[in-house]
Amino acid sequence: MKTIIITGAGRGIGRATALAFLDAGWAVGLIGRDVPALEETAKGYEGALVLGCDVSEEQAVDRAFGAACDRWGHLDALFNNAGIMLKGALIDEIAVQDWRDLIDINLTGSFICARAAFRQMRKQLPQGGRIINNGSISAHAPRWGSVAYTASKHAITGLTKTLSLDGRPFDIACSQIDIGNALTDMARTMTTGMPQADGSIKAEAVMDVTHVAQAVLNMATLPLEVNVQFMTLMASKMPFVGRG
Repeated sequence: MKTIIITGAGRGIGRATALAFLDAGWAVGLIGRDVPALEETAKGYEGALVLGCDVSEEQAVDRAFGAACDRWGHLDALFNNAGIMLKGALIDEIAVQDWRDLIDINLTGSFICARAAFRQMRKQLPQGGRIINNGSISAHAPRWGSVAYTASKHAITGLTKTLSLDGRPFDIACSQIDIGNALTDMARTMTTGMPQADGSIKAEAVMDVTHVAQAVLNMATLPLEVNVQFMTLMASKMPFVGRG
């Protein structure tokens, strides 16, 4: 049986992706801070394993990965998905602690989980696996007032590239999916109005989150000699190329 750990699996993109993998017959480890939400994702699936933890806490992540790998014996994939956003604001209006809290989840959490996955994939026999990082359109172009989120997602691109290079000798592939306007609870305000670069407020086009889930599943099922290095998946009519 193929195995994957998905972070931020209690809602939104993480939940939709977990359900896609479970429906495809994978064993799925569900990581997140909201255990009842993880249990809701897991409901009715024998292949689901609830692993409640905060991705920014190294020891908790190591315990979660250890529990999953003790049960499965190997790890095929990680979807590094957990992330948070701040309310839009200019840099001098953002508290340093809010910056640190976001970086702890979006970047340090991704590093800690990738570290745990890489360690397992390097030591298991046969070696190898796939790490898929959730980037964002913000890994390419910022929204107004998104300095912390945008900086974290640009850094995810550096993480992806480095893991792709360092993982080559061990058959560890690393991919990044840059997602634009998937309709989740966190993104619902996009349908009513978002600040634009010209100062206006406009509703934006969105796409069903199941498209993201299927894209991640397709990336994960490729043989390890093939890698989707970067994929941009977005609502066709959302502002991206013309954001500025």
